[in-house]
Amino acid sequence: MTPEEQKALNRYSANWNSLPAERQQKLLRGTRRWLAMTPEQRQRAQERYSRWKELTPEQQELARKRWHKYRDLPPEQRERVRENYHRFKKLTPEQRQRLRERWQNATPEERQRMLERRRQRQERHQRPPDQD
Repeated sequence: MTPEEQKALNRYSANWNSLPAERQQKLLRGTRRWLAMTPEQRQRAQERYSRWKELTPEQQELARKRWHKYRDLPPEQRERVRENYHRFKKLTPEQRQRLRERWQNATPEERQRMLERRRQRQERHQRPPDQD
């Protein structure tokens, strides 16, 4: 370990040798990621961690399940999810709220139609223009 890594892991020094090897490796990987971050990235990571700690155990479990589901998607579907997320974030808070309410109040059939219309719009935007 580098001196920086040792300093970052100092709080574990008293019981480091009693930690399972996989836990040691996980801590070391996390420390290396942290040390490689810019100050802005560290700030965002700290903010995300603060939000995470405010979640209930049930909300944390739901977030984990969603992350695993996302991670298992094919790359093109993950890209679509990211694009939709960025598009959603660009909406005003009022627009986001209206969209949430519309989705929550929709029947399963209406939700399916909404998803299908969105898929069709995306396909139209991805198709190359007709050539004469």
